[in-house]
Amino acid sequence: MPHFHIEYSGNLEGVVDLGALCEAIRAAAAQIETFPMAGIRVRATRVDHYAIADGNAKHGFVDLSVRLREGRAPDVKQDAIARIFETMKDFLAPAMATRSIALSAEMRDIDAALSPKCGTIRDHLTAAD
Repeated sequence: MPHFHIEYSGNLEGVVDLGALCEAIRAAAAQIETFPMAGIRVRATRVDHYAIADGNAKHGFVDLSVRLREGRAPDVKQDAIARIFETMKDFLAPAMATRSIALSAEMRDIDAALSPKCGTIRDHLTAAD
């Protein structure tokens, strides 16, 4: 864990390189000690049906939801989300300079007792990873 899920308005397709945004978030998360590298998952989902502000189709959004296992101190989580949000703001600054875009993020704890996990990623990480 953590899982980073980006939802973005479909009108940003072709304006924002969402694959590169996913990679920027992954790279930033990998530098934050509280996020185990083997658990980092970043994905983006295009949203085609939405309504924003005054209803003008020019408005867009990028919303990041971060889910992680419970147990981290509030200050650790606040620092982590601030660093990830800053990465998003820096990445999206060129698009936001010319387009109407709402940017948001939220971090939520996952109850470990209600979230079973299984995987082999750690078995396949190399020392260089």
